Amino acid sequence: MNKQLTIDLNCDMGESFGAWTMGHDEAIMPYVSAVNIACGFHAGDPSTMMKTIQLALKYNVKIGAHPGFQDLVGFGRREVQTTAQEVYELVVYQIGALAACAKVQQTILQHVKPHGALYNMAARKPELADAIAAAVYAIDPNLILYGLSGSELINAGRNKGLKVYSEVFADRTYQQDGTLTARSDKNALIHDPEQVAEQVVGMIRTGKVTSLQGTAVDIQADTICLHGDSPEAVEFAKTINQTLKDHDILIR
Repeated sequence: MNKQLTIDLNCDMGESFGAWTMGHDEAIMPYVSAVNIACGFHAGDPSTMMKTIQLALKYNVKIGAHPGFQDLVGFGRREVQTTAQEVYELVVYQIGALAACAKVQQTILQHVKPHGALYNMAARKPELADAIAAAVYAIDPNLILYGLSGSELINAGRNKGLKVYSEVFADRTYQQDGTLTARSDKNALIHDPEQVAEQVVGMIRTGKVTSLQGTAVDIQADTICLHGDSPEAVEFAKTINQTLKDHDILIR
């Protein structure tokens, strides 16, 4: 008997700020199993954090902290030259803020997934990866650490004794070294829902993804990220959800 294939489908959310609305949180929520909520540094604010947790509870979706660099203007996507100690402190601060918002709503965090430039820097810099893993472990060793498949962040989480989820991306293209194509590249994002769904199923079933250079790259897919801020996000969420069901892959 074939083992049931399962996958976690996560989406970055809670990225609105004050009067500015970002993403399509409620429209996407029914199609995913986990959400990564911005903690006020790269995006989000206390009110948005509280509301996004309420939404997640309404749709029975797992919640995680999405800490990033303190860079609202750059949306956390610009690299900040920082020490490992500073990274440890900013991650502790942001997880703590979201954990408190969860606690007053009688729920808890399931995971932590760094955002943007912090995520990408921690994927290749062991000292930053170690700082993030140490921060997560110090707050709650039961939290799951999400990191780029094959990255230093996954290694750091494992070394610290955390449960880790290797993450792959539905709507991003890959380089032959396993890294994501830089957003400055015109081919960084995939805009066709069918192509996105095809990439997702292929990654789960084969453990490989085709790079922009045409080579097959080995990846581990424990969780798939869908970006909530792309114009096609809702359509992507629906298409991926239905395609996974059609292929008898359980989202959980």
